[in-house]
Amino acid sequence: MSCDQDAETRHVLGCFRDRLKRLIQVEPLLDLLHFLEPDRKDRIKAKFREEGDINAAAFLIDEIIHSKNYARGWSRELIAALETVGCRHAAKYVLNSPPEPTEEAENDSCVRLIDLLQLTLVSMKTGDVCAHCRALGLLTLEDQENIMKLTENQGNIGGARLLLKRLVKNEAGWFSKFLQALEDTEHHDLVRELRGEPCNEDGEALIMHKESSCEFNCIDHLCVFQRPCQSRLQTQLSNYRIISLPSSEESKRDIVLRDYQMEVARPALEEKNIIICLPTGSGKTRVAVYITKKHLERKKQMGQPGKVVVLVNKVPLVEQHYKAEFGRFLKHQYSVERVSGASQLKISFPQIIEQNDIIICTAQILENSLAKAKNGDEDGIKLSQFTLMVIDECHHTKKGGVYNHIMIRYLSQKHKNQLLKKQEKSPVPLPQILGLTASPGVGGAMNQQMAEEHILQVISTVLLQIISKRDTIKTFCVYGMLKDPFGDVIKKIMDEIHTHADLKPLCDPGTQYYEQWVVQKEQNAAKEENQMVRVCAEHLRQYNEALHQSNTIRMSDAFRFLNKYHTEELKTKSSPDEEGTITITDTERFLFTLFKDNKAKLQELMGKPQYENNSLAQLKTSILKEFSTRERARGIIFTRTRLSAIALCQWIQENPKFDEVGVRASYLIGGGDQSVVKPMTAAEQKDVLNKFRDGQINLLIATTVAEEGLDIAECNFVIRYCLVTNEIAMIQARGRGRAEDSSYTLVAEAGSGVAERESVNEYREKMMSTAIVKVCKMNRADYEKKTREFQMQAIIEEKVKIKKKLLKGMMKEPPSKISLSCRQCSVFVCSGEDIEKIENMHHVNVTKQFSKLFTVRENASLQERLLDYETNGVIACKNCGQQWGSMMLYKSIECPCLHIKHFVVTYSSKKKTFSKWSELPIKFPAFDYTQHADLLVEDSEEEDLETD
Repeated sequence: MSCDQDAETRHVLGCFRDRLKRLIQVEPLLDLLHFLEPDRKDRIKAKFREEGDINAAAFLIDEIIHSKNYARGWSRELIAALETVGCRHAAKYVLNSPPEPTEEAENDSCVRLIDLLQLTLVSMKTGDVCAHCRALGLLTLEDQENIMKLTENQGNIGGARLLLKRLVKNEAGWFSKFLQALEDTEHHDLVRELRGEPCNEDGEALIMHKESSCEFNCIDHLCVFQRPCQSRLQTQLSNYRIISLPSSEESKRDIVLRDYQMEVARPALEEKNIIICLPTGSGKTRVAVYITKKHLERKKQMGQPGKVVVLVNKVPLVEQHYKAEFGRFLKHQYSVERVSGASQLKISFPQIIEQNDIIICTAQILENSLAKAKNGDEDGIKLSQFTLMVIDECHHTKKGGVYNHIMIRYLSQKHKNQLLKKQEKSPVPLPQILGLTASPGVGGAMNQQMAEEHILQVISTVLLQIISKRDTIKTFCVYGMLKDPFGDVIKKIMDEIHTHADLKPLCDPGTQYYEQWVVQKEQNAAKEENQMVRVCAEHLRQYNEALHQSNTIRMSDAFRFLNKYHTEELKTKSSPDEEGTITITDTERFLFTLFKDNKAKLQELMGKPQYENNSLAQLKTSILKEFSTRERARGIIFTRTRLSAIALCQWIQENPKFDEVGVRASYLIGGGDQSVVKPMTAAEQKDVLNKFRDGQINLLIATTVAEEGLDIAECNFVIRYCLVTNEIAMIQARGRGRAEDSSYTLVAEAGSGVAERESVNEYREKMMSTAIVKVCKMNRADYEKKTREFQMQAIIEEKVKIKKKLLKGMMKEPPSKISLSCRQCSVFVCSGEDIEKIENMHHVNVTKQFSKLFTVRENASLQERLLDYETNGVIACKNCGQQWGSMMLYKSIECPCLHIKHFVVTYSSKKKTFSKWSELPIKFPAFDYTQHADLLVEDSEEEDLETD
C-alpha cells in the first residue's frame, strides 16, 4: 500500500474508533503486528491485563493513529492480522467497507440481545457449543483453545462468557449460525429464548400490539422477530409495544406504600436530599423503589433524561436488590441492570450507564469510574450523569471507606457550584441523594451532645427523616460456669509455657485481653530475635483460642483445633531428603512434647458431656424452646468466628434432639481469605440463602456477614451467641427478626463482659433515637450552619489526606534501605533490592541466591486461578520450616511471592514487623518479565549444551 493509503487507514481508524475497539481481539492480534515496537506492545498488553480488551483496543488504535514512524505498508499488515485472528468484521471497517446501516443496526440488536440474556445463556454446554461454533467458522482454533482452557480452569460459566464475548465480534450473520449451533447441541430452550417464544419463563402470556402486520415475539422487554423477518429487526422494533395479560406476578409490580412509608418518602418526592431511617424489615428499599419510579416518571414528563444509580456495599446485595425490588417492580417499564465485582459487566461500566435507566452496583465500581474520569480517562463517568443516587446502608459514609470517597466528590462539586453561581456561570448538575439506614449509630459518643454531633456528621450532605418503630422481645440468658477440667488442663499447659519462657501475663487466659498481650509479645520477640519467646507466644495464642472455643463450642472442637495445629507444625519441620533437614529447636521440642503428654487427658475429658460448657447447654435450651413453641420457627444464630459457626452447625446436625423438633441447620460465613477456615464462595452463600428463603433450611448459624443489609427471609427469632460489637450491629442483627412476634436473645457467660457491653449498646441506641429527634427539630438556620461546617471539615480533611498520601509516595525510599530475615529463626533472607512487584501487587524474589534458601510444600487450600498467574505451592524456610509465602506461576515463570507478615524487616538499622506491604514506605521496581524470560531461555540453552 502507498503512503496515501496508510494515511487513509489512519483516518478510517479515527472515524470508526468507538466501534473498532469493541470488535478487536488485542492479545492474539499483537503477536502479528510486527510494525509495532516491543515496548509499545508491552504497554498495550499491560493495558489489557489491567483494564480489559476494549480499553486495550482503544489504546492500540490511538497508538497507530498518532505514531508516524511505521514502515510503509503497515496498514496491509494490520488488515491481514485482523483477518488471521478472526476479526474479519473489524477488518471490513478498517478497509472502509462497513456493512449497510440496516445490517449494522440489526447486528447491534443481536449483540444487545446476547448481553441481556447472558445469565441464561451461560448455562449452555460450553464444550459442545464451542466445537460447533468452530465448525461453522464463528471461532478460530486459538479461540476454541482459549475457551476450553478457561472452562477447565474456571468452570463452564467462565468458558461460556468468553465464548459469547468472542461471538459478538464476528461480522453480521453470526447470530443465525449461533442459533444453529445451539440447535445442533440440543439447547432447544435457549434457542426458544433467543427467538422469542410466546411464553416467558414464568408462563405469563404476552400479547403484542403492533402498527404493522409482521408477526413477532418478545423476550422480556426486547422484541425479536422469527428468523425470516430478522433482516428488518431494528427498523421495526420502535413500532411495537408490549402488553402483559394480568397475572399473579403483575400485581406485584404495583407499589403500594403504607402510611408511614409514604410519610418518609414525601420529602424525596419533592426532590429533597434525605436519609430514610427506618428499622430493618420496615420496607426502606420498597420506599426507595417507589421514589425511583416517581423520579423517572417526573423526568419523563418534563422531557428531561433520568438516570438512577443504586449503591450497595456488598456483592450479594446487588443481585438481591435487582431480583426482589428494583428489577421486580420496574424492569417492565425501565431498563434495569446490575453490576458488581462478581459480574463480567464492570469492564464496560460506562456503556452500561449509557444504555440503562437504573443501575444497581457496588460502590467501589462507581468510585473506580469516577476516579478514572478525574484522571482524564475517557472510560470514566461523572456524578452529573445521574439524576438520583440511592445509597443503601448509608451510615458507612462516616467510616472513611468507599461511600465516604463518593460523597466527598459530591460535596466538593456542590461547593464549586456555589462559586460558579456567584460568578454567574452554569453549575454542574448533581444527582438527588436518597440514603437508607436502620442505624446511623452514635460513633462511640459518651453523652447526648456528642451523639447529636455524630448524627449531624453522618447526615451533613442530606436531611433526615425518622419514624417510630416496633421492638422485638429481648431476653438475656446470663449464667455461671460449671466445672471446667478441660479448660484447666489447657491453662496448666499455658502456665508451663509461661514458666519456660519466663513470661508473666497481665490478664487471665481465654480472654481477648490475653490475646492482645500475647500478640504483642510475639511481635517484640521477633524484632529482638528472641526465638524462644516468639515460638512460645505463637503456641500460647493457639491455646488461648482453644480455651475460647471450649467456652463457646464443644471440647472436641477445641481439641481438633489444637491437634490440627500441632500436626501441621510438625509437618513444617520435615522436608524431602534432597532438601536437607530442618532444625527443631529445644523450645519447639519442649512444646511438641508438652502437647503430646497432655493429649490423652484432653481426649478423655472431651468425651464427658457433663463437662461441656454451660453456654452450649443454654443455647440448646433456647433453640429447642423456639422450635417447640412456634408453629413455624425460623431463626438466625450470630457467632464470632467462622470456626464456631461451622462447629455449632455440626453440633446441631449431629444432635437427635434438634432433629426431633424439625431443625434444619446450615452455616453462612464470609468470603474473605483471612482465616484458618476456608471461606465461602459467593455461589455457596447464595445457595444457602436461597435454601433459607425457601424453607429448606430453618436455622442459620452465621458470622457478622449476615448482620447487615441482606434481605433474609422473615425470621421469628435471633440469637447472638457470646457476641457483642456496637449499637449499629446490635440493631442490624435484631432487625433480622422480621416477624411480628420475633424474639431477640443474647446468650453469654457471666463475667465475660458481653451482657454489660450489650447494656451499653442499648443506652447508645436510646441516645441515637433522641439525637435524631433533636436534629430533626433543630432551627433551620442552625442546622444549615452546622451541616455546612461539617461539610467543609470533610472536604478539607480529604484534601489533607490526599496531600499526605502524595507526599508519602514521593518520600518512599529505595529498596536498598531494607533487608528481610525469617521471623522464626532470624536467618537473613534477602535485600530489598532483590524484590520486584507483579501487577503492582505481588512482591516476588526470583534471584538464584534466594531460591537456595527455601523449600516448596503443597498448598493445602485450593487457590482461585487468576488471569495471568496461579498459586502452585507454599514456600518455607529451609532452616526452620517457617512459611514465607507462595510459589506463583506468572506467564510460565515460577515466581516466589513473599508475604511480609512472615518476616522481620531491618529498616534504617531498626527491626520492625509489618502485616501489609503497603505499610512499608519503600518503592519496589516492577517485575521485568522480558529480562527474566531471556535469562530462563539462556539457562535452558546452557543445560541443553551440557547435556549434549
